[in-house]
Amino acid sequence: MTARTPDHPVQDLFLNRWSPRAFDGSEMPEADLKTILEAARWSPSAFNIQPWRFVYARRGDTDWHRLVELLDPFNQAWARNASALVYLFTDTEIDGRDGKPNRANGTHSFDAGSAWAHAALQATALGYHTHGMAGILKDKIHEALAVPERFRPEIAFAIGCIGDASELPESLRAREVPSGRKRLNEIAFAGGWGVAR
Repeated sequence: MTARTPDHPVQDLFLNRWSPRAFDGSEMPEADLKTILEAARWSPSAFNIQPWRFVYARRGDTDWHRLVELLDPFNQAWARNASALVYLFTDTEIDGRDGKPNRANGTHSFDAGSAWAHAALQATALGYHTHGMAGILKDKIHEALAVPERFRPEIAFAIGCIGDASELPESLRAREVPSGRKRLNEIAFAGGWGVAR
């Protein structure tokens, strides 16, 4: 694994989390998947609305192939070797109260990102890896998974144990290493945009 060096001290959990595509195809105990989703359940959200919803399958489940087929072809090629697939949806509406109509939820995608991060970090803590995918067949997901229209598909993510990178297409093998990050002073500014310290 490529060494990752933070600019400032952080827990190893953050450095050990990365997104491989080579998975070993092993089975995942249901209890491990439920622990990962439980961590996501405890994510923060605006007004504690908790807009996230998950549809999942483990390798070997009767729904496994259906969930794989809802990935775009590029992602299907490698994600089929994961141990679990999870689709993350968010509620785009806030239920009205006292006779008022529903209103738009302006932070549902932001809150979904929080849930995804919690799931990814919990998976890492259990010895798994995750890879989030925007490449999903959004036009087919609602019908295929019986998802109410107000829930938006955000991403899918694969979970599993790292496999042999040589099993990937040659074009992906060189990318099968943990990536670096921009320096903190490139993304965090003190008191005004572009002011680095």
